[in-house]
Amino acid sequence: MAMPNRRTVRDLRRDNRTAVLQRLYFDGPTSRQALGPATGLSSGSISNVVTELAAEGLLEDAGVVDSDGGRPRTLLRVARDSGHLIGVDVGETRVRVELFDLVMSELARAELPLETGGYDVDHIVGLIRDGVAAVLRDAAPAPERLLGIGVGVPGIVDRSGAEGAVVHGQTIGWDAVPLEALLRTALAAELPPGVRLFVENGAKTLGQAEMWFGGGRGAENAVIVLFGSGVGACIVSDGQIYGGAHSSAAEWGHTTVHVRGRRCRCGAPGCLEAYAGAEALVARWREAGAALPDGVEEEAAVSALVTAAYPAGVDQEAGGAGESDVDPVARAVLDETAEYLGAGLSDLINLYNPERILIGGWAGLQLGPYILESVRAHATAYALRHPAERVTIELGRLGPDAVTVGAATLPLADFFARGGRRAPADETPAVPEQPGWRASVEERAAR
Repeated sequence: MAMPNRRTVRDLRRDNRTAVLQRLYFDGPTSRQALGPATGLSSGSISNVVTELAAEGLLEDAGVVDSDGGRPRTLLRVARDSGHLIGVDVGETRVRVELFDLVMSELARAELPLETGGYDVDHIVGLIRDGVAAVLRDAAPAPERLLGIGVGVPGIVDRSGAEGAVVHGQTIGWDAVPLEALLRTALAAELPPGVRLFVENGAKTLGQAEMWFGGGRGAENAVIVLFGSGVGACIVSDGQIYGGAHSSAAEWGHTTVHVRGRRCRCGAPGCLEAYAGAEALVARWREAGAALPDGVEEEAAVSALVTAAYPAGVDQEAGGAGESDVDPVARAVLDETAEYLGAGLSDLINLYNPERILIGGWAGLQLGPYILESVRAHATAYALRHPAERVTIELGRLGPDAVTVGAATLPLADFFARGGRRAPADETPAVPEQPGWRASVEERAAR
């Protein structure tokens, strides 16, 4: 028995607006005439939607192009100042907060070190509040243009309850922390009414940023790795991020690679993170005799390890220090890390058959030039031959801001899904489905 079609005229108008907005956003300036074939909408629908969106300030002219024998055609694009977004990265050494315009150009940022407060929940909430207040003060966006805040956090994000996103961050001591509710209370004085808040796993926000704007653009099946103090992964299948029942999929760093192995910071023995994460990397170097001062910051310790292992940079023949200056212990620790990381990637290759693997995160970007070739070799050696021959392994393209960029795409995707309209102030947000179109770093900068 056929189910009745419950779609209303309002639904159709919203979907038409969404189609036009997304096409212009991800494909760049386009004429009205070209929007019809690109979206599948009639010329009348295109005219109505464009008129509405332009009247609301969401679209603007972007010049003209000659047509074949006819009148020049006006190009349209999304107006960058028609909306603002905030992305937050709850990282391993700092909380980073960035304010973006609608085309993801940075307008302001605040970086607040965790310092002695660590991952104490009240401390983290306070840092986010202070960072949001700072970027709003520095850039002073119009209150009605602020569309939402996305927050990337370590751990499992469960949105099944009435209180919004709850974070289970075993490695940082968070047990069912009602982060969304805490942030709503803390930010109430800083934000205009109706600003939406989204919380998501940081590896997934990194993955979304790379899929929209970076090295994942154009891929349908990909893995994006977050390599920092620990390791995590974002799995993309058929163009969509795989989330599991409660956004808990791809806690890849806590797969077992060594039975009865090193104790992971999650408490279990033998996790990949206990061998491949930067925290474990520095710990193994210390155990092998590295003379690191107490209290040295983790990123500085990793830099020191790289300098000891590769005193002349990646190419030892480039001049300067030679092989005799290499710290063999530091080099051995890096080599072992590359093998464990490659072995961990082989599991993802065998399980998901991705066409592309990207390695991001601060440690991944810092170590990548030195260990990437070795990681590729080990991933190929440990994986099944057929899927291994069909995957490329590269570094991410978006640098250290990828998590904040990805976090900011959460309210942006929600805005698109609503046809460019803000949600009612009393509506609880869900993480929206992400559009399939992607724009490159260069295209984003050009807009």
